[in-house]
Amino acid sequence: MKYVVTGGAGFIGSHIVDQLIARGDEVHVIDNFLTGKRERLNPKATLHEMDIRDFEKLHQVFQGAAGVFHTAAQPRMQYSIQQPQLTNDINITGTLNVLLAARDTKVKRVVYSASSSAYGPRHPMPLKEDMAPEPVIPYAIQKRVGEQYCQMVARFYGLETVSLRYFNVYGPRQTTESDGPYATVIGIFLEQCSKGKKMSVVPDGKQRRDFTHVRDIARANLLAMESPHVGKGEIINVGTGRNNSVIEVAEMIGGHWEFIAPRQGEVRETLADNKKAQELLSWEPKITFEEGIEELKSLYNLA
Repeated sequence: MKYVVTGGAGFIGSHIVDQLIARGDEVHVIDNFLTGKRERLNPKATLHEMDIRDFEKLHQVFQGAAGVFHTAAQPRMQYSIQQPQLTNDINITGTLNVLLAARDTKVKRVVYSASSSAYGPRHPMPLKEDMAPEPVIPYAIQKRVGEQYCQMVARFYGLETVSLRYFNVYGPRQTTESDGPYATVIGIFLEQCSKGKKMSVVPDGKQRRDFTHVRDIARANLLAMESPHVGKGEIINVGTGRNNSVIEVAEMIGGHWEFIAPRQGEVRETLADNKKAQELLSWEPKITFEEGIEELKSLYNLA
């Protein structure tokens, strides 16, 4: 089968590409390398170096595709506060382009990379899909609008869609401090430790996150593309149902840390209710947080 992965040179997209290639699919990658990296590209995939805001070119790549995995985004929440217009253009206009191009080329289904940030800061834990979204940060608002567009095209145009709300994805190829000030916490900690530096803990380390391994996330995408129980714009949490504090992460990695100033808009806790993923996708996490951290420590020669 032919599948297209937008953002296929990105952190999550490249893992989806790898799993598709491993089972023998024909995979086409769309990436403009704003945040993607060429070294993440699977050599067996066909690359289309382009932008999802180029509506006409999307039509050309989507021809004959059975499905599209839409992971392309400008993904950092703090960056979206600094650059709301740019991130809006990529995350909302780009997503609408992907959906309409898929409609026009008769793609059967689009699996959309949504975000648990759409819940906002005020819900009790665990977070459930029937809770009213209360996004605050521009990125969260943009990802929520993407979910709504997925529901719209399923309703009015017959394009099958499903939105996966990811919880704090980590694993090989994640962003690090070298990628700029908006990298993920585990990537920052690992790079800092590998350089003999103190880990930067924001602000007191007591905030808790549902860390979900990227290979489990990629597997959820493949299941969502194939499940007969979805396709009408469903929103599904993809998280472990367990969380850890930032201080616990620092202790697992080892080394020293220091406290730094808080960042705007950060929530104190994330924790997924993943029953819907179990019921509709037959998905459960397979990689424990301890296993995932040990793998990463080995990659950074910190084990």
